[in-house]
Amino acid sequence: MSDGQPSFTLGVEEEYLLVDRDSLDLVAAPDSLMAQCVEELEGQVSPEFLQCQIEVGTNVCKTVAEAGADLAHLRRVIARIAENHGLAPLAVSCHPFADWHKQHFTDKQRYRKLERDLGGVARRMLICGMHVHVGLDDDETRIDLMAQFPYFLPHLLALSTSSPYWKGDDTGLNSYRLTVFDNMPRTGLPPRFSSWFEYQRSVQIIINSGLIEDSTKIWWDLRPSGRFPTLESRICDVSPRLDDALALVALTQSIMHMLWRLRTSNKRWRIYDRFLVGENRWRAQRYGMSNGLIDFAKGEVIDFAILHQEIIDLVQEDAEALGCSKELLSTRRIVENGTSADRQRSIHAKAIAAGASAREAQKEVVRSLISEFTEGLESHRQPDAAAGQSA
Repeated sequence: MSDGQPSFTLGVEEEYLLVDRDSLDLVAAPDSLMAQCVEELEGQVSPEFLQCQIEVGTNVCKTVAEAGADLAHLRRVIARIAENHGLAPLAVSCHPFADWHKQHFTDKQRYRKLERDLGGVARRMLICGMHVHVGLDDDETRIDLMAQFPYFLPHLLALSTSSPYWKGDDTGLNSYRLTVFDNMPRTGLPPRFSSWFEYQRSVQIIINSGLIEDSTKIWWDLRPSGRFPTLESRICDVSPRLDDALALVALTQSIMHMLWRLRTSNKRWRIYDRFLVGENRWRAQRYGMSNGLIDFAKGEVIDFAILHQEIIDLVQEDAEALGCSKELLSTRRIVENGTSADRQRSIHAKAIAAGASAREAQKEVVRSLISEFTEGLESHRQPDAAAGQSA
Protein backbone atom coordinates (compact mmCIF):
# COMPACT_ATOMS: atom_id res chain seq x y z
CA MET A 1 0.00 0.00 0.00
CA SER A 2 1.03 3.63 -0.41
CA ASP A 3 2.45 6.06 2.14
CA GLY A 4 4.37 3.32 3.92
CA GLN A 5 1.27 1.40 4.95
CA PRO A 6 1.79 -2.37 5.10
CA SER A 7 -0.10 -4.53 2.64
CA PHE A 8 -1.85 -6.55 5.39
CA THR A 9 -2.26 -9.33 2.85
CA LEU A 10 -3.21 -12.75 4.18
CA GLY A 11 -1.99 -16.30 3.81
CA VAL A 12 -3.69 -19.05 5.79
CA GLU A 13 -2.38 -22.57 6.33
CA GLU A 14 -4.49 -25.41 7.71
CA GLU A 15 -3.48 -28.97 8.62
CA TYR A 16 -5.98 -31.81 8.25
CA LEU A 17 -6.21 -35.43 9.36
CA LEU A 18 -7.45 -38.28 7.14
CA VAL A 19 -9.79 -40.96 8.52
CA ASP A 20 -11.34 -44.11 7.10
CA ARG A 21 -15.07 -43.56 6.59
CA ASP A 22 -15.92 -46.95 8.10
CA SER A 23 -13.57 -47.33 11.07
CA LEU A 24 -13.22 -43.54 11.57
CA ASP A 25 -9.61 -44.15 12.60
CA LEU A 26 -6.62 -42.42 11.02
CA VAL A 27 -5.14 -43.75 7.79
CA ALA A 28 -2.09 -42.88 5.73
CA ALA A 29 -2.80 -40.79 2.66
CA PRO A 30 -2.55 -43.04 -0.42
CA ASP A 31 -0.03 -41.92 -3.03
CA SER A 32 -2.85 -41.66 -5.57
CA LEU A 33 -4.80 -39.32 -3.29
CA MET A 34 -1.84 -37.00 -2.79
CA ALA A 35 -1.08 -37.07 -6.53
CA GLN A 36 -4.64 -36.01 -7.37
CA CYS A 37 -4.61 -33.26 -4.75
CA VAL A 38 -1.27 -31.93 -6.03
CA GLU A 39 -2.52 -32.01 -9.63
CA GLU A 40 -5.75 -30.13 -8.89
CA LEU A 41 -4.47 -27.68 -6.30
CA GLU A 42 -1.28 -26.56 -8.06
CA GLY A 43 1.18 -26.23 -5.19
CA GLN A 44 -1.35 -25.37 -2.48
CA VAL A 45 -1.25 -28.81 -0.85
CA SER A 46 1.57 -30.92 0.60
CA PRO A 47 2.09 -33.94 2.85
CA GLU A 48 2.85 -33.28 6.49
CA PHE A 49 5.20 -34.96 8.98
CA LEU A 50 2.82 -37.88 9.53
CA GLN A 51 1.34 -39.81 6.61
CA CYS A 52 -2.20 -39.29 7.93
CA GLN A 53 -1.87 -35.51 7.59
CA ILE A 54 -2.30 -33.04 4.75
CA GLU A 55 -1.39 -29.35 4.80
CA VAL A 56 -2.98 -26.69 2.61
CA GLY A 57 -2.16 -23.04 2.09
CA THR A 58 -4.09 -20.24 0.47
CA ASN A 59 -2.76 -17.98 -2.20
CA VAL A 60 -1.73 -14.47 -1.16
CA CYS A 61 -5.11 -12.87 -0.44
CA LYS A 62 -6.03 -9.21 -0.08
CA THR A 63 -9.06 -9.77 2.16
CA VAL A 64 -10.51 -12.29 4.60
CA ALA A 65 -13.33 -12.95 2.12
CA GLU A 66 -10.78 -13.85 -0.54
CA ALA A 67 -8.98 -16.17 1.88
CA GLY A 68 -12.33 -17.74 2.74
CA ALA A 69 -13.10 -18.48 -0.90
CA ASP A 70 -9.68 -20.04 -1.36
CA LEU A 71 -9.93 -22.18 1.77
CA ALA A 72 -13.44 -23.30 0.81
CA HIS A 73 -12.11 -24.40 -2.57
CA LEU A 74 -9.25 -26.31 -0.93
CA ARG A 75 -11.61 -28.04 1.49
CA ARG A 76 -14.08 -28.96 -1.26
CA VAL A 77 -11.41 -30.52 -3.46
CA ILE A 78 -9.76 -32.48 -0.66
CA ALA A 79 -13.11 -33.74 0.66
CA ARG A 80 -14.14 -34.90 -2.83
CA ILE A 81 -10.87 -36.68 -3.57
CA ALA A 82 -10.76 -38.26 -0.12
CA GLU A 83 -14.33 -39.55 -0.51
CA ASN A 84 -13.34 -41.24 -3.77
CA HIS A 85 -10.78 -43.18 -1.72
CA GLY A 86 -13.21 -44.09 1.05
CA LEU A 87 -11.68 -41.46 3.34
CA ALA A 88 -12.69 -38.17 4.94
CA PRO A 89 -10.65 -35.14 6.10
CA LEU A 90 -10.95 -33.60 9.56
CA ALA A 91 -9.97 -30.03 10.45
CA VAL A 92 -9.30 -30.81 14.11
CA SER A 93 -6.17 -30.47 16.21
CA CYS A 94 -6.27 -33.95 17.80
CA HIS A 95 -8.13 -37.07 16.70
CA PRO A 96 -10.41 -38.15 19.57
CA PHE A 97 -9.12 -41.73 19.90
CA ALA A 98 -6.20 -42.40 17.52
CA ASP A 99 -2.92 -43.72 18.95
CA TRP A 100 0.21 -41.86 17.89
CA HIS A 101 2.29 -45.04 18.31
CA LYS A 102 0.52 -46.50 15.27
CA GLN A 103 1.25 -43.60 12.91
CA HIS A 104 4.13 -43.37 10.44
CA PHE A 105 6.05 -40.31 9.36
CA THR A 106 6.31 -39.23 5.72
CA ASP A 107 9.43 -40.53 3.99
CA LYS A 108 10.96 -37.23 2.91
CA GLN A 109 14.45 -35.99 3.73
CA ARG A 110 13.09 -33.03 5.73
CA TYR A 111 10.95 -35.31 7.90
CA ARG A 112 13.61 -38.00 8.27
CA LYS A 113 15.97 -35.36 9.65
CA LEU A 114 13.27 -33.99 11.94
CA GLU A 115 12.66 -37.46 13.34
CA ARG A 116 16.40 -38.00 13.88
CA ASP A 117 16.85 -34.62 15.58
CA LEU A 118 13.82 -34.78 17.87
CA GLY A 119 13.31 -38.48 18.46
CA GLY A 120 10.19 -39.48 20.38
CA VAL A 121 9.11 -35.86 20.71
CA ALA A 122 8.59 -35.69 16.94
CA ARG A 123 6.83 -39.06 16.79
CA ARG A 124 4.13 -37.76 19.17
CA MET A 125 3.28 -34.87 16.83
CA LEU A 126 -0.18 -36.15 15.94
CA ILE A 127 -1.54 -32.61 16.02
CA CYS A 128 -2.82 -30.01 13.55
CA GLY A 129 -2.95 -26.23 13.68
CA MET A 130 -3.88 -23.12 11.72
CA HIS A 131 -1.29 -20.50 10.82
CA VAL A 132 -2.20 -16.96 9.77
CA HIS A 133 0.32 -14.82 7.85
CA VAL A 134 -0.25 -11.05 7.78
CA GLY A 135 1.76 -9.00 5.28
CA LEU A 136 4.01 -6.46 7.01
CA ASP A 137 6.57 -5.41 4.45
CA ASP A 138 8.99 -3.54 6.73
CA ASP A 139 11.39 -5.62 8.84
CA GLU A 140 11.38 -3.29 11.84
CA THR A 141 7.59 -3.09 11.84
CA ARG A 142 7.39 -6.89 12.02
CA ILE A 143 9.72 -7.01 15.02
CA ASP A 144 7.93 -4.16 16.77
CA LEU A 145 4.52 -5.78 16.35
CA MET A 146 5.91 -9.18 17.33
CA ALA A 147 6.74 -7.69 20.73
CA GLN A 148 3.22 -6.27 21.25
CA PHE A 149 0.99 -8.95 19.71
CA PRO A 150 1.65 -11.78 22.25
CA TYR A 151 -0.79 -10.18 24.72
CA PHE A 152 -3.59 -11.30 22.36
CA LEU A 153 -2.34 -14.83 21.68
CA PRO A 154 -4.20 -16.42 24.63
CA HIS A 155 -7.44 -14.79 23.49
CA LEU A 156 -7.02 -16.29 20.00
CA LEU A 157 -6.19 -19.69 21.47
CA ALA A 158 -9.25 -19.63 23.75
CA LEU A 159 -11.51 -18.97 20.74
CA SER A 160 -9.96 -21.74 18.63
CA THR A 161 -9.68 -24.77 20.93
CA SER A 162 -10.48 -28.08 19.22
CA SER A 163 -8.34 -30.70 20.98
CA PRO A 164 -9.83 -31.93 24.27
CA TYR A 165 -9.17 -35.65 23.58
CA TRP A 166 -5.97 -37.67 23.29
CA LYS A 167 -5.85 -41.42 22.69
CA GLY A 168 -9.48 -41.79 23.74
CA ASP A 169 -9.17 -39.85 27.00
CA ASP A 170 -10.67 -36.49 27.89
CA THR A 171 -7.52 -34.65 28.92
CA GLY A 172 -9.40 -31.96 30.86
CA LEU A 173 -7.70 -29.43 28.56
CA ASN A 174 -9.38 -27.60 25.71
CA SER A 175 -6.18 -27.50 23.64
CA TYR A 176 -4.14 -30.61 24.29
CA ARG A 177 -2.42 -29.90 20.98
CA LEU A 178 -0.40 -27.18 22.64
CA THR A 179 0.74 -29.57 25.38
CA VAL A 180 2.15 -31.89 22.72
CA PHE A 181 3.67 -29.09 20.68
CA ASP A 182 5.37 -27.46 23.66
CA ASN A 183 7.61 -30.53 24.01
CA MET A 184 9.37 -29.36 20.84
CA PRO A 185 12.33 -26.98 21.04
CA ARG A 186 11.97 -23.36 19.95
CA THR A 187 8.23 -23.23 20.70
CA GLY A 188 6.00 -21.17 23.00
CA LEU A 189 5.77 -17.42 23.34
CA PRO A 190 8.36 -15.57 21.26
CA PRO A 191 11.28 -13.78 22.92
CA ARG A 192 11.40 -10.03 22.65
CA PHE A 193 13.89 -8.45 20.25
CA SER A 194 14.72 -4.75 20.12
CA SER A 195 15.43 -4.73 16.38
CA TRP A 196 15.39 -6.81 13.22
CA PHE A 197 19.20 -6.97 13.43
CA GLU A 198 19.06 -8.47 16.92
CA TYR A 199 16.54 -11.07 15.78
CA GLN A 200 18.62 -12.05 12.75
CA ARG A 201 21.82 -12.20 14.79
CA SER A 202 20.25 -14.52 17.37
CA VAL A 203 18.77 -16.84 14.74
CA GLN A 204 22.04 -16.90 12.81
CA ILE A 205 23.93 -18.16 15.86
CA ILE A 206 21.68 -21.24 15.94
CA ILE A 207 22.03 -21.71 12.17
CA ASN A 208 25.82 -21.30 12.25
CA SER A 209 25.99 -23.87 15.05
CA GLY A 210 24.55 -26.39 12.63
CA LEU A 211 21.44 -27.02 14.75
CA ILE A 212 18.89 -25.78 12.20
CA GLU A 213 19.10 -25.01 8.49
CA ASP A 214 16.98 -21.87 8.58
CA SER A 215 14.37 -19.96 10.58
CA THR A 216 11.52 -22.24 9.45
CA LYS A 217 12.68 -24.58 12.25
CA ILE A 218 11.68 -21.94 14.81
CA TRP A 219 8.12 -22.71 15.90
CA TRP A 220 7.14 -19.91 18.27
CA ASP A 221 3.46 -19.01 18.68
CA LEU A 222 4.29 -15.90 16.66
CA ARG A 223 7.23 -15.53 14.32
CA PRO A 224 8.50 -13.61 11.30
CA SER A 225 8.01 -15.96 8.39
CA GLY A 226 11.18 -17.47 7.01
CA ARG A 227 9.79 -17.32 3.46
CA PHE A 228 7.55 -14.27 3.21
CA PRO A 229 7.50 -10.65 4.51
CA THR A 230 4.81 -11.58 7.02
CA LEU A 231 4.24 -11.96 10.73
CA GLU A 232 2.82 -15.44 11.30
CA SER A 233 0.47 -16.33 14.17
CA ARG A 234 0.71 -20.06 14.96
CA ILE A 235 -1.22 -20.21 18.25
CA CYS A 236 -4.61 -21.44 17.00
CA ASP A 237 -5.99 -24.93 16.96
CA VAL A 238 -7.39 -25.71 13.51
CA SER A 239 -11.14 -25.05 13.28
CA PRO A 240 -13.51 -27.78 12.06
CA ARG A 241 -15.89 -25.10 10.70
CA LEU A 242 -14.56 -22.75 8.03
CA ASP A 243 -16.60 -19.78 9.28
CA ASP A 244 -14.94 -20.06 12.70
CA ALA A 245 -11.52 -20.17 11.05
CA LEU A 246 -12.28 -16.99 9.09
CA ALA A 247 -13.48 -15.23 12.23
CA LEU A 248 -10.08 -15.95 13.81
CA VAL A 249 -8.27 -14.79 10.67
CA ALA A 250 -10.21 -11.51 10.75
CA LEU A 251 -9.43 -10.97 14.42
CA THR A 252 -5.74 -11.66 13.82
CA GLN A 253 -5.53 -9.28 10.85
CA SER A 254 -7.49 -6.56 12.69
CA ILE A 255 -5.26 -6.70 15.77
CA MET A 256 -2.18 -6.39 13.56
CA HIS A 257 -3.73 -3.35 11.87
CA MET A 258 -4.64 -1.80 15.22
CA LEU A 259 -1.06 -2.16 16.50
CA TRP A 260 0.30 -0.63 13.31
CA ARG A 261 -2.22 2.22 13.59
CA LEU A 262 -0.99 2.95 17.12
CA ARG A 263 2.60 2.90 15.84
CA THR A 264 1.79 5.56 13.23
CA SER A 265 0.60 7.83 16.06
CA ASN A 266 3.76 7.21 18.10
CA LYS A 267 1.83 4.95 20.48
CA ARG A 268 2.07 1.28 21.31
CA TRP A 269 0.34 -1.51 23.18
CA ARG A 270 1.82 -2.16 26.60
CA ILE A 271 4.30 -5.04 26.50
CA TYR A 272 3.64 -7.38 29.39
CA ASP A 273 6.10 -9.85 30.83
CA ARG A 274 6.11 -13.32 29.25
CA PHE A 275 5.38 -14.74 32.70
CA LEU A 276 2.02 -12.96 32.79
CA VAL A 277 1.10 -13.67 29.18
CA GLY A 278 2.15 -17.27 29.75
CA GLU A 279 -0.35 -17.59 32.60
CA ASN A 280 -3.17 -16.50 30.31
CA ARG A 281 -1.86 -18.86 27.63
CA TRP A 282 -2.14 -21.72 30.11
CA ARG A 283 -5.65 -20.69 31.15
CA ALA A 284 -6.77 -20.65 27.51
CA GLN A 285 -5.09 -24.00 26.92
CA ARG A 286 -6.72 -25.54 29.99
CA TYR A 287 -10.16 -23.93 30.06
CA GLY A 288 -10.71 -22.32 26.67
CA MET A 289 -13.16 -19.47 27.28
CA SER A 290 -14.94 -20.94 30.30
CA ASN A 291 -12.87 -19.63 33.23
CA GLY A 292 -11.80 -16.21 32.00
CA LEU A 293 -8.38 -14.63 31.55
CA ILE A 294 -6.41 -12.21 33.67
CA ASP A 295 -6.94 -8.52 33.08
CA PHE A 296 -3.41 -7.37 33.92
CA ALA A 297 -4.41 -3.77 34.55
CA LYS A 298 -7.08 -4.80 37.06
CA GLY A 299 -5.09 -7.68 38.46
CA GLU A 300 -8.01 -10.10 38.41
CA VAL A 301 -9.58 -12.82 36.28
CA ILE A 302 -12.32 -11.40 34.06
CA ASP A 303 -15.07 -13.21 32.17
CA PHE A 304 -13.88 -13.97 28.66
CA ALA A 305 -16.95 -12.45 27.00
CA ILE A 306 -16.16 -9.09 28.61
CA LEU A 307 -12.52 -9.21 27.53
CA HIS A 308 -13.50 -10.22 24.04
CA GLN A 309 -15.92 -7.33 23.65
CA GLU A 310 -13.16 -4.95 24.75
CA ILE A 311 -10.96 -6.27 21.94
CA ILE A 312 -13.79 -5.95 19.43
CA ASP A 313 -14.21 -2.31 20.47
CA LEU A 314 -10.46 -1.75 20.08
CA VAL A 315 -10.23 -3.11 16.54
CA GLN A 316 -13.63 -2.28 15.07
CA GLU A 317 -12.33 0.61 12.98
CA ASP A 318 -9.43 -1.55 11.79
CA ALA A 319 -11.78 -4.30 10.65
CA GLU A 320 -13.79 -1.70 8.74
CA ALA A 321 -10.62 -0.44 7.05
CA LEU A 322 -9.70 -4.02 6.10
CA GLY A 323 -13.21 -4.95 4.97
CA CYS A 324 -13.64 -7.79 7.46
CA SER A 325 -16.17 -6.40 9.97
CA LYS A 326 -18.64 -9.20 9.28
CA GLU A 327 -16.07 -11.92 9.92
CA LEU A 328 -14.70 -10.12 12.99
CA LEU A 329 -18.13 -9.82 14.59
CA SER A 330 -18.79 -13.50 13.99
CA THR A 331 -16.24 -14.23 16.74
CA ARG A 332 -19.13 -13.32 19.05
CA ARG A 333 -20.91 -16.43 17.82
CA ILE A 334 -17.99 -18.53 19.07
CA VAL A 335 -18.16 -16.80 22.46
CA GLU A 336 -21.91 -17.40 22.71
CA ASN A 337 -22.03 -20.99 21.38
CA GLY A 338 -18.65 -22.40 22.38
CA THR A 339 -15.64 -23.78 20.54
CA SER A 340 -15.14 -27.14 18.88
CA ALA A 341 -13.79 -28.52 22.16
CA ASP A 342 -17.09 -27.63 23.83
CA ARG A 343 -19.11 -29.23 21.00
CA GLN A 344 -17.03 -32.39 21.04
CA ARG A 345 -17.61 -32.88 24.75
CA SER A 346 -21.33 -32.18 24.37
CA ILE A 347 -21.69 -34.72 21.54
CA HIS A 348 -19.75 -37.30 23.55
CA ALA A 349 -21.88 -36.74 26.65
CA LYS A 350 -25.14 -37.03 24.71
CA ALA A 351 -24.01 -40.30 23.12
CA ILE A 352 -23.07 -41.75 26.51
CA ALA A 353 -26.41 -40.64 27.97
CA ALA A 354 -28.16 -42.43 25.11
CA GLY A 355 -26.40 -45.68 26.00
CA ALA A 356 -23.39 -45.63 23.67
CA SER A 357 -20.10 -47.20 24.68
CA ALA A 358 -17.09 -44.96 25.22
CA ARG A 359 -15.63 -45.87 21.79
CA GLU A 360 -18.95 -45.40 19.99
CA ALA A 361 -19.34 -42.00 21.65
CA GLN A 362 -15.88 -41.08 20.39
CA LYS A 363 -16.89 -42.19 16.91
CA GLU A 364 -19.92 -39.91 17.11
CA VAL A 365 -17.52 -37.05 17.74
CA VAL A 366 -15.53 -37.99 14.62
CA ARG A 367 -18.72 -38.18 12.54
CA SER A 368 -19.60 -34.66 13.64
CA LEU A 369 -16.11 -33.45 12.68
CA ILE A 370 -16.46 -34.98 9.22
CA SER A 371 -19.72 -33.09 8.76
CA GLU A 372 -18.29 -29.80 10.01
CA PHE A 373 -15.36 -29.94 7.57
CA THR A 374 -17.65 -29.03 4.67
CA GLU A 375 -20.17 -26.97 6.62
CA GLY A 376 -20.85 -23.55 5.08
CA LEU A 377 -18.47 -23.97 2.15
CA GLU A 378 -21.07 -23.04 -0.44
CA SER A 379 -21.31 -19.51 0.95
CA HIS A 380 -17.66 -18.94 0.04
CA ARG A 381 -16.98 -18.99 -3.68
CA GLN A 382 -13.89 -17.90 -5.61
CA PRO A 383 -14.09 -15.24 -8.31
CA ASP A 384 -13.16 -16.36 -11.80
CA ALA A 385 -9.79 -14.67 -11.60
CA ALA A 386 -6.97 -16.37 -9.73
CA ALA A 387 -6.55 -15.13 -6.17
CA GLY A 388 -2.85 -14.52 -6.54
CA GLN A 389 0.51 -16.20 -6.20
CA SER A 390 1.02 -19.20 -3.96
CA ALA A 391 1.69 -18.53 -0.28
